[in-house]
Amino acid sequence: MGLYRKNIGGGQQIARILVGLGGAAAGLLLFGAPWNLVAGGAGAVFALTGVVGYCPMCAMAGSGRRGE
Repeated sequence: MGLYRKNIGGGQQIARILVGLGGAAAGLLLFGAPWNLVAGGAGAVFALTGVVGYCPMCAMAGSGRRGE
C-alpha cells in the first residue's frame, strides 16, 4: 500500500481528467487576469485528482470506493 488509498473509480477518473483539462483550457482562454490563473489552476487540480485517483474532499466526506 502506498501513501494513500484510491477513492475514485476508473470512470470517474477519466471524467475528472477530461473535465479538468477542459476547464483549465477554458479558464486560461476565456477569463481575464487574475481569474484566468485561478480558473486554470482549479481545472488543473481537478484533472490531477483524476490522474492520481485520490480526492481529498471525497475522503473527508466519506464517499468513494469501499472495500479496496
